[in-house]
Order: sequence, then structure tokens, then C-alpha cells
Amino acid sequence: MLGMALDLSDPQTFRQVFEEHERGVHAAAMRILGNAAQAQDVVQDVFLRVWRRPASFDARRGELGSYLRLMARSRALDLWREGQAAGRASDRLKVVASGAEGRVEDSPAGAAERDDARATVREALRLLPDPQREAVVLAYWGGLSADQIARRERVPLGTAKSRIRLGLARLRQECPALALEAA
Repeated sequence: MLGMALDLSDPQTFRQVFEEHERGVHAAAMRILGNAAQAQDVVQDVFLRVWRRPASFDARRGELGSYLRLMARSRALDLWREGQAAGRASDRLKVVASGAEGRVEDSPAGAAERDDARATVREALRLLPDPQREAVVLAYWGGLSADQIARRERVPLGTAKSRIRLGLARLRQECPALALEAA
């Protein structure tokens, strides 16, 4: 494929490019993720992006294999970061659900108010349906966006947004004194 102009919108050319570069793309993703299934997902994402936008590759800027491996590396890093954030969100969910407390750095009165607020929020969270509770906790304490929650829970983006919105509305009903803002 070297030396000739590539028409990546042509199915035959695309197939040849895939056959030639699939292993390198997979290896680039595998080095970051260490998970064959996730690396294969990256391969699919990379080649799907190229198929959908074949003009995004500019041969004047570099070699196609380097371009594909760079895309794979970038996507793999995104997945790795999402996994790290999801792990932190799960840890926070466990802390909130278990009622474990952090260090008390305020005055005893401030700590007592905070304890009351936490107890109120925990009780209100327990009243939510599981999907709404999970979405609210992942958004607020996990720091995940609605899009990240949708991918993590394998639901449509609109469903993830609805779960967050409905969960927050219910929490506002249960805890009117708390200032809960939309995520």
C-alpha cells in the first residue's frame, strides 16, 4: 500500500488497509489496556471512524499505520481513564452506601450537622430505585458525565440523563434543605 494514493472509502482498499494494520492497532491498544477484549473494541472503534470519515487521514501528514496506531493509543487511553474513574466512583458508592465517615476537621457542631445531612442523604438515596441511585452517585460522587454513565451502564444516553434527573428530583423532595444542583 506504500507509495499509492489511498481511497479509504473504497471497500476493497479499506479491507486491505484493515488486513495490513489490524494487528498493529490491536497491539497499540493492548499495551495500554492489557485486556484483549477491550483492545479489540479499540480496533473496531478506530476502523469504524476511518470508514465513516475516510478523508480524515491526510497522507501528507504521515504514514497510515502511524495514524491508525495513534488513534488506537488515544482511544485506549480514554478507555483506561474511564475505567479509573469508574473504579473511583464504585469506591465512593461503597463509602456512601456503607455510611463510612471521613476525618472530622470541623467543630463538633459542624460535624454533627454534616453527619445529619449525610444520614438524610443516605436515607433518601436508599429510597431511590437502584438505577437512579447508581446514576446519581456516579454523577455526584463519582464525577462521571451522563455519557460516561450511559456507557458504563450500557444504556442510551437519554436513559442515563433521565435517571439522574429523576433521582435528583426525588432527592430534592426527600431533602429540601439540601442544595442539590443538576449534574
